[in-house]
Amino acid sequence: MENPTRVDKANYYLDISQTVAERSTCLRRCFGAIIVNNDEIISTGYNGAPRGRANCNDLMECMRERLNVPRGQRYELCRSVHAEANCIISAPRTSMIGAVIYLACLDGKTGELDGGVEPCSMCKRLIINAGIEKVVVRNTPTEYTVYNVSDWIEHDGSLEVSEGY
Repeated sequence: MENPTRVDKANYYLDISQTVAERSTCLRRCFGAIIVNNDEIISTGYNGAPRGRANCNDLMECMRERLNVPRGQRYELCRSVHAEANCIISAPRTSMIGAVIYLACLDGKTGELDGGVEPCSMCKRLIINAGIEKVVVRNTPTEYTVYNVSDWIEHDGSLEVSEGY
């Protein structure tokens, strides 16, 4: 019997993802991701500029924000590597097959939880190729959405439009 005061496993990993998001260097939306397989954390990632390049928070400017680019558009203008991508490139593929990626987002201006997000179409493709089975996204401090990656494969058009970053 589970202890009702003990945090459930999904929220435990989402709490960690949310802490990872605090390392993000994005001025717009701060994402944190962790990959878990067989109850073991495989890797973590947050969104920020590629190694050695200036981060948006160092420059105090977000190009997409300055140009009023809506969410989910014009990623080529963004300096950041997405949290999911950073998480995936830090993990061996054999450890990602059948794994779960947990994702949390914080508003870059307020630091408050920004729920109801999902990976962008580019990150969905990376998640599919990595062999990850499920994506769990934090909506509130205790509620979350589970995406089955197989649904993205079966419904090929699902990779075309998403709110993403």
